[in-house]
Amino acid sequence: MSIEIMDLSYVYMKGTPYEKHALKEINIKIEKGEFVGIIGHTGSGKSTLIQHLNGILKPAAGNVTVNGISVGQSNLKTLRQQVGIVFQYPEHQLFEETVYKDIGFALVKQGMDSEKADKKIKEAIKAVGLDEEVLSKSPYALSGGQKRRAAIAGVLVMDPQVLVLDEPAAGLDPKGRDEIYSFIKELHKKTGATVILVSHSMEDIAKLVERVIVMNEGAIYMDGTPKDIFRFPEKLEEIGLSAPQITYLMKRMKNFIPGIDETIITVAQAKENIKKILGGKKVD
Repeated sequence: MSIEIMDLSYVYMKGTPYEKHALKEINIKIEKGEFVGIIGHTGSGKSTLIQHLNGILKPAAGNVTVNGISVGQSNLKTLRQQVGIVFQYPEHQLFEETVYKDIGFALVKQGMDSEKADKKIKEAIKAVGLDEEVLSKSPYALSGGQKRRAAIAGVLVMDPQVLVLDEPAAGLDPKGRDEIYSFIKELHKKTGATVILVSHSMEDIAKLVERVIVMNEGAIYMDGTPKDIFRFPEKLEEIGLSAPQITYLMKRMKNFIPGIDETIITVAQAKENIKKILGGKKVD
């Protein structure tokens, strides 16, 4: 399930005094099974870009193809079965009497028989790490983290081959945030689905993804591995972004401990590096 974006441009309110070029000749290819992070300041074009992946928006110029299907010309129902998008605060979209009905809403609309739908709903709730007992509860009786997972299950129930997540941990406490990201990482590992994560957190991006696409003013600014992208914080700072805080700390520590690896981007990597320098002693 490859995604190919070719010369994609998009203009909001074209021909009016408020015209805004949100995307400018974007060219990206994402291979099946990749875990990609998209970062950029507010207004850089991140959300506009991902809305083209399942036809919420259609290209003003250029083309987007998903597994050979052109977004501008495809049957949207077919496309949206393959590309699932989870927007910020997806729990706000929960509306049914029970979690079971909410997750199964799209399946009912498709006319799927009840036995098959039941199986898929239970598989989806298990995939997000919730017990089946929540299925009989009202969505509003769940905790914030549980609501977020239930909402994501409503997307997973369609078996998307591409899962797009726009700030999936927004508004959650640290525990809920860690749980959501741990489950997303495990989901990618288990299913082999293509995962695209939009986030403002450099720490989360550094820990999770294999590739980072940096956007600025509607264009691709950088594209590479997390280590490549965060190696030069000053380049990110030019567009209002930064590297993970641990990277800055390691760069400062290198002034006192020459053996420190200043390209480190996660706390786990930092612990291993310092442990190695200290000769295997435990680092808390």
